[in-house]
Amino acid sequence: HVQLVESGGGSVQAGGSLRLSCTVSGYTYDKYCMGWFRQAPGKAREGVAAISSGGGATAYGDSVKGRFTISRDNVKNTLYLQMNSLRPEDTAMYYCAADGGAWSSSKLRLGDFRFWGRGTQVTVS
Repeated sequence: HVQLVESGGGSVQAGGSLRLSCTVSGYTYDKYCMGWFRQAPGKAREGVAAISSGGGATAYGDSVKGRFTISRDNVKNTLYLQMNSLRPEDTAMYYCAADGGAWSSSKLRLGDFRFWGRGTQVTVS
């Protein structure tokens, strides 16, 4: 049974930082590509960042490039998203996702992930 549990969300002022975490269980974590997505009320889901199974390749959405960093710890079975210089438009529910398919940067654009967490709320004011 695959489980992804996000944490680290909260409220922060514009210009501040947050680090999201996603702990995973139920599968061989280091074999899976991972990603972060977000969805604000009334808006479509947006790909934030993705990382290959070994961590050697990453992809970012245009709106977060240079501000957010995705990383993973394959010993702790944990995915991270470091978010700096936060803006009010970053306010959204953030979801962690996993997929066992081959890495491609298009996975982020297409939302091509099989397993999803329940999300953690980030509010920037």
